[in-house]
Amino acid sequence: MRADYDTSADAISISIVDAHTAEHSDEVHPRAVVALSAGRPVEVQLLYPYMGIAEPLAAVAARYDLDREALEAAAQSALAAPNRVVSVEIAAA
Repeated sequence: MRADYDTSADAISISIVDAHTAEHSDEVHPRAVVALSAGRPVEVQLLYPYMGIAEPLAAVAARYDLDREALEAAAQSALAAPNRVVSVEIAAA
């Protein structure tokens, strides 16, 4: 997973899988949009993370059966290193 916190946009982008393009998007939460390719999530955009990341990421995880803790770890890593791309490797326990 790759994540980037863009401070000028005040948004976190979390790339779930490498995809060149997304076919459409789904607003899962007022502050979370999921980009979809072939009906599968490829990227999550989280707006205004200062308002909290848990609720919008929980909504994304629930709708698309994703690992909520992994999404939160990626988002926290991006917040810790703003304006840089961070990579988070998530392994099954």
